[in-house]
Amino acid sequence: MIQGLVQLFLFQALGELLSKFALPFIPGPVLGLVLLLAFLALRGHVPASMDMVGSGILQHLGLLFIPASVGVVLYLPLLQANAWAITAALVLSVVATVAVTALVLKLFAKKDSEP
Repeated sequence: MIQGLVQLFLFQALGELLSKFALPFIPGPVLGLVLLLAFLALRGHVPASMDMVGSGILQHLGLLFIPASVGVVLYLPLLQANAWAITAALVLSVVATVAVTALVLKLFAKKDSEP
């Protein structure tokens, strides 16, 4: 189990280093996940040690929502005061995301249908 945890931390550290020195506009953990994905794709399977660590983390994933819930409760008056602005931002971002996704899909569908 320790070996799998060390491997996951190694990919996160590599992502942080890459973010610090080469791609400062992409967060280190995101780059670490991309490196991990590339490693697993090249390897063709997930090592047993990583699988054990990942399964253990997934079993307790619900605990990661506790800090977010505490933050919501802590800032509830501020959230209530700005409820309309937050709601508008959420609705507009969802509509924009759906629209951009539809346009990209339409663009790729045209390229696939052309001979």
